[in-house]
Amino acid sequence: MSGLLGKLFGTSGKGGGKGPSPQEAIHRLRDTEEMLSKKQEFLEKKIEQELAAARKHGTKNKRAALQALKRKKRYEKQLAQIDGTLSTIEFQREALENANTNTEVLKNMGFAAKAMKAAHDNMDIDKVDELMQDIAEQQELAEEISTAISKPVGIGEEFDEDELMAELEELEQEELDKNLLEISGPETVPLPNVPSISIPSKPVKKKEEEEDDDMKELEAWAENI
Repeated sequence: MSGLLGKLFGTSGKGGGKGPSPQEAIHRLRDTEEMLSKKQEFLEKKIEQELAAARKHGTKNKRAALQALKRKKRYEKQLAQIDGTLSTIEFQREALENANTNTEVLKNMGFAAKAMKAAHDNMDIDKVDELMQDIAEQQELAEEISTAISKPVGIGEEFDEDELMAELEELEQEELDKNLLEISGPETVPLPNVPSISIPSKPVKKKEEEEDDDMKELEAWAENI
């Protein structure tokens, strides 16, 4: 790259002094492109003018017309040369811009590599392995502690799950039966209280016995008269 810049700007890679920076070279190339573009516009206008003059003179003044066409040819030749020069300069500018970009990228990558190296200088791979093992052990211990804490604590509280389930089913069945009786059972009507006073019992005589007693009383009365 330094040799290319030396050829462009008249400096040698081995000569004294530092070469131009990529940014400076790119800036100068762009200035040159702008100057040549203006030159192109000027030549294009001159070509149009000479062509108009050749048409104007035509057969009236062949010598003047031929001179105008000769100048037009010279301008066209210069214009073609400028086109080629612009293509070369554009190629050089793009190559220099790419080189400048690559230089910046490499510079930043080198800076990042140095930063990474500095960060790793404070690390020992053995200590890192030790640390990771300690972290794994602490995580395993924490998991064991969590498992132990989550277990129910109680002395003599071990029960048969099947027995408890059977008892629960019996209670549920009793509750269900009770609810069914309350829904479908007969309606109970309260009865009046029975009086507690005792009523003397009266002997009940038959109709025939009563008639016999009446006859006996009548006969006794008749005898006493």
